[in-house]
Amino acid sequence: MTLRASGIPADLAAAAFTQAELRRRAVAKFGPDAAVMFFTRAGLEQATRAVVAARRAGRLRAAGVRRIADLGCGIGADLIAVARCGITGYGLEADPATAAVAAANLSALGLDRIASVHCGDARDLPLDGFDAVFCDPSRRAAGTGRRLFDPSAYSPPWDFVAALPDRVPRTVLKLAPGIDHALVPAGAEAEWVSVDGEVVEATFWCGPLASVPRRATVLRGSEVVEVTGPGTARAPVDRPRRYLYDPDGAVVRSHLVAEFAATVDGVLADPTIAYVYTDTAAPTPLGRCFEVDEVLPFSVKRLRAALRARQVGRVEIRKRGSALDPADLRRQVRLSGTGSATVVLTRVAGAPTALLCQPL
Repeated sequence: MTLRASGIPADLAAAAFTQAELRRRAVAKFGPDAAVMFFTRAGLEQATRAVVAARRAGRLRAAGVRRIADLGCGIGADLIAVARCGITGYGLEADPATAAVAAANLSALGLDRIASVHCGDARDLPLDGFDAVFCDPSRRAAGTGRRLFDPSAYSPPWDFVAALPDRVPRTVLKLAPGIDHALVPAGAEAEWVSVDGEVVEATFWCGPLASVPRRATVLRGSEVVEVTGPGTARAPVDRPRRYLYDPDGAVVRSHLVAEFAATVDGVLADPTIAYVYTDTAAPTPLGRCFEVDEVLPFSVKRLRAALRARQVGRVEIRKRGSALDPADLRRQVRLSGTGSATVVLTRVAGAPTALLCQPL
């Protein structure tokens, strides 16, 4: 029997179906908790993954944080995590419907005695009495939901967000992965986080919470690996070698490619391209490894001949430092064989180059 046939009003039935759909999608972020939580479409899309929120909350707890203000708490993902670490959370959300969802989630998970949600403007909240602040400004336009790339258009705006460390030294800012490095507050630690190969956020740890200038945190399944450094180091440059590593996006965005290269005794073939070459291969979650079969000065004719000689009919095209469109190139080489290969379009010492590779 359908909900409508059982007498449920149309709007309530639609809301139930929407929640069922969102709960199904939310499992990827929240695991079993998704079955009892409530969501909005925008709130789910913008919510912190549970594994990332839990690691952040654990670090805050280890730093001695006991009471935190969560400015722009959304549907409550980070509030849930800090509450589970025993930190008292005060969530503030400007949108009334989203605030109600966050409060319902705390209640559904039995955490509403440790954390609370309030509706209001973050700029109006006195921060006395909090020993830390977490701020995740909204990066979508109200009404349209389109992404905002100008920090001054965030809600709350960047000038307010950037001033938070001056008011509460232990401040954590969650931002889009593409945030400009020039916006990192003085003395802060800038961390980029990826989950299963997708870079999901940048986090600025301010004041006493900072421990290194830059950090790349890579989560793959149950494995967690970090690379740290100043973000200004330069890797040695040499010829391409037998193996190529394509570093995880968190490593690239954090400007820690040189530090990663040092972990695999690698070099760059061009100082501006984040591909790392080595003489030996070792598995690492910090980057995907390929064996290089051939290095070709790039031309479509030369590449087509090399692929046909190998009877390649299926090709994965990866690129850094190339303006070529992979779909156009795939049409131009006109593959018809039974084998497979990876083509890496890049530069070597400034020259356009194609590498024929096999993934390991």
